[in-house]
Amino acid sequence: MQGVLIKHLGKHVGEEVTIQGWLYNKRSSGKIQFLIVRDGTGLVQGVLVKKEAPELFDLAKTITQESSIKVKGIVREEPRSVGGYELAVTGLELISMAEEYPISHKEHGVDFLMDRRHLWLRTPRQNAILRIRAEIEQAARDFFHQNDFTLVDSPIITPAACEGTTTLFELDYHGEKAYLSQSGQLYNEASAMAVGRMYCFGPTFRAEKSKTRRHLMEFWMIEAEAAFFDHEDNMKIQEELVYFIIQRVLERRRQDLEFLGRDISKLEAIKLPFPRISYTEAVELIRSKGEDFTWGQDFGAPHETIISESFAAPVFVHRFPAEIKAFYMKPDPADPRVVLGADLIAPEGYGEMIGGGQRIDDLRLLEQRIAEHKLPREAFEWYLDLRRYGSVPHSGFGLGLERTVAWICKLDHVRETIPYPRMLYRVYP
Repeated sequence: MQGVLIKHLGKHVGEEVTIQGWLYNKRSSGKIQFLIVRDGTGLVQGVLVKKEAPELFDLAKTITQESSIKVKGIVREEPRSVGGYELAVTGLELISMAEEYPISHKEHGVDFLMDRRHLWLRTPRQNAILRIRAEIEQAARDFFHQNDFTLVDSPIITPAACEGTTTLFELDYHGEKAYLSQSGQLYNEASAMAVGRMYCFGPTFRAEKSKTRRHLMEFWMIEAEAAFFDHEDNMKIQEELVYFIIQRVLERRRQDLEFLGRDISKLEAIKLPFPRISYTEAVELIRSKGEDFTWGQDFGAPHETIISESFAAPVFVHRFPAEIKAFYMKPDPADPRVVLGADLIAPEGYGEMIGGGQRIDDLRLLEQRIAEHKLPREAFEWYLDLRRYGSVPHSGFGLGLERTVAWICKLDHVRETIPYPRMLYRVYP
């Protein structure tokens, strides 16, 4: 029999309900026990008075942390209790007694917690992050649906590189070389030529030998592609997506943000449109802060931080040098040294959250770029077909889910943004 979820207790004040969950913590004042129960949607305190139910009181004393239980009780408002409600316990059933739980309520080191990530996820902080992540995912899906984008899934196993050959995870695909996808983008272009506006959402893989707080080997990307969208259209849909996500999280996950200690006013202050600066202007900004930076370099984390600290909202940096961007980026007709692409850099030092741009739609130019990048022509013949048969101007982008979660939650490290992070030298559990 299903019980009531803790998140819905406010609808049942004065009623007797059953909560099914796990004993997160307990304390006693002698004749009264306070049982903190979690069910994945929140925490609630159950109050058990010895003289009212001595058998239940004795049972409660034996129940260990993270044992699974059913608790029956009368819901009452209690502003001092976690969640604002508590249960006057009238029934208690032990489902399964837990062994001594390894993650106690004292401080633990990160490595200890990462080795027990499957259990660490049960804590209130990790619960809050997971709920915010889920809200961001759902908000993105809702936004694309409302804007006539069709979900078209792209493959995870691919025959060629999308973002350069140095960060590929190689597979033996029945005697042929294949790779884990770095991005669904090339396939998204084909899908956009079929349905007009599309998006995909799935895991991507980069074999970067990086141990920074921003990098994962496996991460999730929300990618979109649209026929007849130019560079300006592309930036507009990106900022509208990010703004929609922020508003949705503020509306539905404010309590989780507050629990994490997030300064919500910084999210509330973000308005449309987002600021835009060119790569050249960004270089001047970096140099003005005393950094030695050469035009043509790509930005590192310190440079992105300098840029982000100059703005209260996400900022577009557009028209990067062609040499540091992917082969498919369309050159700016007004200055072919740069491309019609942009990175969206998150505030507060969280780095690039979106990369995107207008794609080359001319067959001959794309053939030239593939040759210049020394890519295997045969692996891209299908991609060249998109320019042979009804080519149109088109643009797209990819939003990194984990960096977006990290920024919105203001987390110190990206490892907390994904249930089971895959990092350099860590693949367990």
